[in-house]
Formats: sequence, structure tokens, C-alpha cells
Amino acid sequence: MSFDFDRSIDRRGSSSAKWELYPEDVLPMWVADMDFRSPEPLIQALQERALHGSFGYTKPPQRLKELICARMDRLYGWQITPDDIMVLPGLVVAINVLCRALGEPGDRVLTPSPAYPPFLSAPPNQQRLCDTVELTATTQGATISYELDLDRLRAACTPQTRLFLLSHPHNPIGLQYSPAQLAQIGAICAEHDAIICSDEIHCELPLGDTQHVPFAVAAPEFADRCVTLIAPSKTFNLPGLGCGFAIVTNPALRSLIQKTAAGIVPHVNAFGIAGSMVAFEQCDDWLHALRAYLTANRDAYVAYIAEHLPQLRTTVPQATYLGWIDCREAGIEGDPYTFFLEKAKVALSNGASFGPGGEGFVRFNFGCPRAQMIAALDRMRDALQRENLSPA
Repeated sequence: MSFDFDRSIDRRGSSSAKWELYPEDVLPMWVADMDFRSPEPLIQALQERALHGSFGYTKPPQRLKELICARMDRLYGWQITPDDIMVLPGLVVAINVLCRALGEPGDRVLTPSPAYPPFLSAPPNQQRLCDTVELTATTQGATISYELDLDRLRAACTPQTRLFLLSHPHNPIGLQYSPAQLAQIGAICAEHDAIICSDEIHCELPLGDTQHVPFAVAAPEFADRCVTLIAPSKTFNLPGLGCGFAIVTNPALRSLIQKTAAGIVPHVNAFGIAGSMVAFEQCDDWLHALRAYLTANRDAYVAYIAEHLPQLRTTVPQATYLGWIDCREAGIEGDPYTFFLEKAKVALSNGASFGPGGEGFVRFNFGCPRAQMIAALDRMRDALQRENLSPA
């Protein structure tokens, strides 16, 4: 079966946050939301659910949790039970609930940076302090790579550190942590009695030959202190349906999270449940084709920057559809987000919003038809040329 990921979809007028935040002459390449049509079985299932005509309160069926258990076993050899799974209306909700559930006001939450912005905002939302440990960057020609310095991680932990927020694969840099690294992270967190939240929302989007291993599989000895977050939203392009899952194998920890969420976190809606079930059960062919297309997009994106944008450097993401661009040597006056928005009419994610290590960077979403990606890169190249900007 073939899938047309080159097809352009007009998303304006559909209440798309990605496409309607900026004026019509701006090409949006920012929020982690792909510009592809979702899988046909999923679309048909939502149509059938709508035709049912009843949209009352929805109880997640046992079948949904069984599908997740089977999927984790098939993909990763990870054996969990339906009781281990909490159904949530989104992973940002889960992160905030965890910050509230663990410790007391004034306790600390630690995360590597640059970090997914809700990792930075959730702790203060819940009266916790947010600490960061900046990833170590290495440049080589037109590319930049990162790693987590474990000695710096250990030094950043304090007696008040109650939670470690890990993005795995890492947003915004596309880093896939190795099993050995995950086990070492687990050991450090255990030394300080900190719970690990492993946000694995991009886990089914490895690129090329990359393989994902969940934290709880890589470090089973620390699985009881881990909360794993997954969702079909990034994988199957349905973030607007608002359905995610927390896998918590420790019953006491799961009970604490459930008590904290009670009366605050709403139930998942009927369409989120219907879409998730079909995505997990019927859409793997679409997903395999998507990963191949995203890998080709990644390679074309990296090659374009190396050839046509010598002022910039980029990561070569191992997973996700997000590129992280270093603009610090481009000679741009002010921040690069504003420069490319005003001069190129391309909306990127502002690196400064990702915390320490993000100043002077932008995040580029290549989860779109290749022609759209190239058009955005052309606009960025032309803007730099018009301003006579060359590598510092």
C-alpha cells in the first residue's frame, strides 16, 4: 500500500493552532504537529463514531489497555498489565500532576536542557523549583550533537530533588538515549531517591536505523521508580484528540498519582479513545511509510543546511521530526526566531523558550511535505542573503 506524504493539505480555516497563529504570508514550521493527513482507518473510525450520534461521558474500554500491553510487548519485549496503565487527556497534564504529587511545595524538579518548555513551566505551576542540567554540545562542521554528562547530572541532584523529567527521545534535539545511559541515569536518581518521568511520546518515530528502548526496559531495576508517558498523538498525527497514557508499574506510586489527579484531571473524550484504539491496531503500515518519509526529510534537511546555509548548524535527529538549529554564528542581530519570522516569513520555535542552552537556537519542524520543507529553507536562505549575513 502506498501513502502520499507529498500531498499538501490546506489547514487554514480548520482552527489549526499551527497555521492560524501567524498571518497567512508566514509559513509555520514550529509546533510539533505534522502536516500530513492522518491514516485512513483512523479517519473512518472517527466518522463511524460520529455517526453513532451519542457523545456522553466515556469510560476507557479494557480493550484499549490490552492493545497497549500487546504493543509494548511486541515492540520492546516489555510486559505490563492493564492495571499499570492510566488514561489521561494529555502528557502535559501528566507532567503537572506528577510535579504536584511528589514532595512538597518548595521541593525541586530536575530536567536536562534545552528542554521541552512544559518541563520548565510545570514545576513552578505546582509550587516546585525547576533545576536544569545543560546537555553538552559538540560541533563538527555543519552539525551539532549533544550528550548528557552524568557527572553534571549527579552534581545537579539535591536532597530536595523529587522528580527527574526525561524527554526520551529528547525534544528538541532528537537524541535517542542508549540503554547504558538510561541505566546510569536510573542509578543516579535512585541514589537521590528521585522518581523518573520518562516522556516517550516520540518513541515510535525513530529515524533510519535508530532503535528505541523504553527506560523501564533498559533499566528494569529502576522500573518501580519510573513513570513512562506514551501517546499516539505524535506518532499518528492526532494531537488534537487529546489522549495519552501513563505506564506506572509501582502500585503505590500509581495510587498517589491517581489521588492527585482526582477531581482535577478530566476524562478523555470519546474521539480520543476511538482514535487511539484504531491507531494502535490498524495503522502500522502507514507508520512504517511515515518513518521512511521522515528519515528522507531529515537527510534532505541536513544536506540543505550544509550546502546552502553555512551560517547555521543543525542536529541530525535520531528520532522525532524536529531539527535544532544553531544560529549563534550567523551574525543575526537580535534573536533568530524574530529574524526568520520577520525577514523570511517562516515561523520557527524560539530556542530561548527551551531554557538554558536554547539562546541563539530555533527548532524546525520537518514533519511536512518535502516541498513545504524546502520552501521554508529557501526563505531562510534568501533572508540571510538579503541581509548579507555570512558565518562569523
